[in-house]
Formats: sequence, structure tokens, C-alpha cells
Amino acid sequence: MSKHDELSIDQQQLTAAWQRTLPSTINEADRAEVMPDEADPKALRVTIHTAGHQMYTFDFKVGYVDSREVQTTLIDVEKDGRTVDERTDIIQQLVQDYTRHIHECAQALHGLTHA
Repeated sequence: MSKHDELSIDQQQLTAAWQRTLPSTINEADRAEVMPDEADPKALRVTIHTAGHQMYTFDFKVGYVDSREVQTTLIDVEKDGRTVDERTDIIQQLVQDYTRHIHECAQALHGLTHA
């Protein structure tokens, strides 16, 4: 088995695939945006807008470690456009949920990323 398990899909195609797939792995009422990470060709920027009155926005960097595994990093959490303390229980709970959804999306795309 080769240790060279690189991501073999172009960033634009990857972004498009995530845009199609992520909405089906997150809560129906939430909204997700996926953009290429301009600083890292193996990474995406994912923004999730929570539904309801909370109006939180979560920004994640999703980097591919290899063709199967992603590393999710929380960049920022905002509420009504202002940065909030991400250490609170509710925020931590949401971060864990969204991280799980992001990993589910990555798994759903294995057929595409693990060529």
C-alpha cells in the first residue's frame, strides 16, 4: 500500500462537490457556504449559518490530510456579525455537531476524493 495517498481532485471540483453534499448532512434549516481556501489548495472554507433566532455563523477551515481524512479547524463564531466567546457550552455543542456533519460530508465524498 502506498503512503502517497494524496487528494487527487482539483479544488474547484472539490468545492462544487461539497456545495452539493454538505446541505444534506447538516440540519435542514441551517445554511452552508463552501469556498476554496485561497491560501491552501487542499483546503476549503465552510461557513454554516444556524437557523432560528440564534443567528450564529460558524467559520471552519476543512483541510484534507489525505484523500480520506479531513482536519476541521474552527476559525470564528459570530452572532449578528459580532465575534462571540466560543468556549460557552452551547457554542461548543454546536461546534461538535457541525464538525461531525463536516466529517459526514467528507465520508460521503470518499468516492470522489479517493480515486
